[in-house]
Amino acid sequence: MTRLSRRFYRAHGLGNDYLVCEALGSAGRAADGWPLTTEAVVALCRRGWGEGSDGLVVLLEREPAEEEPFPLRMFNPDGSEFERSGNGLRILASWLHREGLVGSAPFRVRCGGIDIPMQVHGVDPAGRYDVSVDMGAARVGADAVDAVGWEGGALEVDHADLGPLAFVPVWVGNPHAVVFVGADADLDGPLLQVVGSTLATHPGFRRGTNVQLARVTAEGEVHIGIWERGVGRTPASGTSSCAAAVAAVATGRRPAGEVRVRMPGGELRVAVLPGFGVTLRGPVQEVAVGELTRGFLARIG
Repeated sequence: MTRLSRRFYRAHGLGNDYLVCEALGSAGRAADGWPLTTEAVVALCRRGWGEGSDGLVVLLEREPAEEEPFPLRMFNPDGSEFERSGNGLRILASWLHREGLVGSAPFRVRCGGIDIPMQVHGVDPAGRYDVSVDMGAARVGADAVDAVGWEGGALEVDHADLGPLAFVPVWVGNPHAVVFVGADADLDGPLLQVVGSTLATHPGFRRGTNVQLARVTAEGEVHIGIWERGVGRTPASGTSSCAAAVAAVATGRRPAGEVRVRMPGGELRVAVLPGFGVTLRGPVQEVAVGELTRGFLARIG
């Protein structure tokens, strides 16, 4: 069983916070670590009871072989493992830079069997990093149905009170359902609670899905509210920003190019190429480094 170090790093991308922990190498003592189990992840991420976070990034190998990517795994606060997180990846990049494992040159990580190019463009004295991640080629609309695991037929879901909920499926390494709404809709209010909880757990999605309420402004910005699979309402999300930008371009609501995506936590920049290649860029703020106590570790494993 994989065991993780007591040391952790915390940072956030516009309020979407992740913990980073390292897997113990063969030289690590079992007494120094904790087991990577569903129950342990839940306990660690539970706010008020554990360290608390929107998820956990596990670095499996600190010094991979030359030219090899950094291998990692990612977990939701409910303990479920997932494909990728734009903010989680960028937070890991800030930690790798802080530890001196990467510099300003591009590098790669590997998550879910896929190599992902990344770059730390700089860091200011306040510990605010500028990080970009190449999210690869997105799939959208009918081309994304199989990837997102939608088995419900037409791209809409009937809701008892709201009626048909039409959505745009998008795959950016993980599944998304983007719902465009009118100018008067509150993107982060009660409507998000209803639509997000309905779609995220709808049986038509084999593995569940992330959900965004979205609209495009007259200036071409994309504004979103976010409901994350396994998390719920969250102030920011990298992959959600990518999905909403791709959906806006695919549906003709704005042209390809750099899209500014604004959410409750702030703004990220998403470059969408004509073939739906996607690059995400924005800030990461470091917050803390520390160690889990032996008492807490004894309780969780």
